[in-house]
Amino acid sequence: MIRDTAAAALILLVSPALAQTTPPRDGPISCASPVSPDDTERSLKQRYGKEAVIQDLPGAEGETDKGFVLFPKAMDRRIEVAFSNDKAMRASGLTLRDTARTSRWSVGGITIGSSLADVQKANGKPFMVAGFEWDYGGFVTDWKGGTLSGPMDGGCTITIRFDRKSAAPKSLLGDGVKVASDNATLVKWAPVVTEIGVNFPDK
Repeated sequence: MIRDTAAAALILLVSPALAQTTPPRDGPISCASPVSPDDTERSLKQRYGKEAVIQDLPGAEGETDKGFVLFPKAMDRRIEVAFSNDKAMRASGLTLRDTARTSRWSVGGITIGSSLADVQKANGKPFMVAGFEWDYGGFVTDWKGGTLSGPMDGGCTITIRFDRKSAAPKSLLGDGVKVASDNATLVKWAPVVTEIGVNFPDK
């Protein structure tokens, strides 16, 4: 009886520690979870096991870079992790893309599929978006001093991209075009968030 009681007490003490090391499968993303700036290729593989696979990830201007994909078989949980070019292969940030209609993850209350109005509410004011249908089309270029312009707890910054399956009006197209989030034409076209990046501070 005493032995059983002691064993039960030990389980209660150990369980919280085990829970803290269990990788999250959804929820809010922070600078520390589910990936942190101190993570390396090795630490992520140790923590996520078969749910972390190396793939070619899309980069700027059609280039690709090696990185980890977490939860590769669950499109609504998928997270892409990029690495710095140093020998330690430290994580430099993570990206959510519209690989599914929705994502189980969120950043600052924003998730894949969030509307212009959703993001403007989170920012606390209108912001600027780059013209569409080119390599950097649809990215937020200026938060105009809103809430999302500052770093998150831990120093991470956020990048957000908008798009829509249908073609954009001509006034919203091209490099050099900048459109306010409350612009009537943009609001009517109603793009949604298709990509969210969390960028870790430089070491």
